[in-house]
Amino acid sequence: MEVVPFLRDLSETAGVSGYEEGMRELVIRQFGQFADEVRTDKLGNVIALKRGDTRSPRPCIMLAGHMDEIGLMVTQLKEGFLHFTSVGGIDPRVLLGQEVIVHGRRDLRGIIGMRPPHVLSQAEREKPRPMEELFVDVGLPQEEVAQLVRVGDVVTIYRRFMELRNGWVAGKGFDDRAAVAAIAFCLSELARMRHQWNVYGVATVQEEVGLRGAITSTYHIMPEVGIAIDVGFGLIPGQPEGKSIKMDKGPAIAFGPNIHPQVHKGLVEAAQALEIPHQIEPIPGRTGTDAWAMQVTQEGVPTGLISIPLRYMHTSVETMVIRDIERTGRLLAGFISRLDGAFERALHEQPQMGKAM
Repeated sequence: MEVVPFLRDLSETAGVSGYEEGMRELVIRQFGQFADEVRTDKLGNVIALKRGDTRSPRPCIMLAGHMDEIGLMVTQLKEGFLHFTSVGGIDPRVLLGQEVIVHGRRDLRGIIGMRPPHVLSQAEREKPRPMEELFVDVGLPQEEVAQLVRVGDVVTIYRRFMELRNGWVAGKGFDDRAAVAAIAFCLSELARMRHQWNVYGVATVQEEVGLRGAITSTYHIMPEVGIAIDVGFGLIPGQPEGKSIKMDKGPAIAFGPNIHPQVHKGLVEAAQALEIPHQIEPIPGRTGTDAWAMQVTQEGVPTGLISIPLRYMHTSVETMVIRDIERTGRLLAGFISRLDGAFERALHEQPQMGKAM
């Protein structure tokens, strides 16, 4: 499977939390090339099933990566300008000067502006301007704007996918569409491998506003093992190494209270056996990812977390290395191919919580 064309399509498609309908056909089409079944649920999650080789009933593993992105929502129309709030976690400092698409009665191109610094007081110039002082300008008369835009319409950043040098890429929405690409890559690898367990690959919705898609899809599937795939903070100058993972050094395998030690051990052993570059990421509390929702569903699910290194998270120029996505997909496939009855039995042994393998 070629990762770049799929990631390009994912990145350039609008899919704010709760409004992921534009993403679904892309994901269904890609997952459908390698899975036995693909469907959607009532919340909008895309769920692919690739059946294992053993007789039924088979244990199952669930892979989850969220396909929603952060965005904006119109709160007020004033003199032809659009005031807005955020959907998900957006830093107002990265918004000024961005090109956007307003998804009104028809899509409208616009820019985010504010009063020029020349008319601000000295104190105002020294501080970032709050979101309430920013606005979207679509360049239309007030009357036409009122006909085309309503309060509640969503706004997305307009950014074209960019290929940098040596397999590096930049764009919007890599958090967490890189994981959706990694799951598709995993399914493509499994298509030429034998595996005993059923595999559910899930592109979840509404992660950025509360892990909602992971909660509902895990509740329905109730897998023996759940693995969330998300992005982690790629190392950049001025950022502590203890809170970062290195770029182009493979995925980071998490451990901590949110992670079942047997799942962590199995992922590390698979990476070592396949000679896949990887990192270890200690997370002492809840991870803030779909892994937390998976872990505490119903009576609980043994859960793992894999993080793909990413720079400039929650901006329109998120940057990553395609090799890290491919390594993540190969690691997942290799781990799944090793799952058997002995691993399932080991999950029910008393875990030594918090111990890294």
